Amino acid sequence: MTQKLDESTPERKKRVRRLITALKKLYPDADCALTHDNPLELLISTILSAQSTDETVNKVTPVLFRKYKSAKALADAPREDVEEVIHSTGFFRQKAKSIQGTCRKIVEDFGGDVPDTMDDLLTLPGVARKTANVVLGTAFGKCEGIVVDTHVGRISTRLGVTWSSKNGKDAVKIERDLMEVVPRKDWIFWGHALVRHGRRICNARKPDCTSCTLAKNCPTSETHSATASGAA
Repeated sequence: MTQKLDESTPERKKRVRRLITALKKLYPDADCALTHDNPLELLISTILSAQSTDETVNKVTPVLFRKYKSAKALADAPREDVEEVIHSTGFFRQKAKSIQGTCRKIVEDFGGDVPDTMDDLLTLPGVARKTANVVLGTAFGKCEGIVVDTHVGRISTRLGVTWSSKNGKDAVKIERDLMEVVPRKDWIFWGHALVRHGRRICNARKPDCTSCTLAKNCPTSETHSATASGAA
């Protein structure tokens, strides 16, 4: 379990503000990497992104959305046809089931439009807080929570901003910690920026601490740098 740093909540909030300032210099245009034209496309793309890459999903979704342009069209499509289109994203049978169940509920309960509240989104099959936060933040501009994917969980843990999750993998606990210290106006940005940072600098196996501009506000940067130096 990550240990809580010996700093007060106000001190942690100040450090987070410094981190956000640095992140905004690094990634001023940080945004969702999933290609989409409307809330439905973003919702389906996010479901498909589980255990897949954005690059793969962005190749699949144009084909899917050309064939099925509405929630009703997707809900009514033959299951095997949907599975064939999304096959390369992995876990395609479960994803097709979730997509069609979600679209059916959107049609039946929400008039064919993607709902724009957390409570309503969480009633959709295959939709948990991560997916709901992506849709609310990116499609509707609503700060209801913080997206916690593997990058956000890993980096927030390394930064000592979250401390109550074992190995940075309990998204619910991580989100709770982040919402306590990240200013609400930056909740959407925090998720997008850390995804960028995780792909470019702070990757899982070899974080590039020596060139990381967040290092002076990161309590684990010296550990990672020492490990990298020792392995050289």
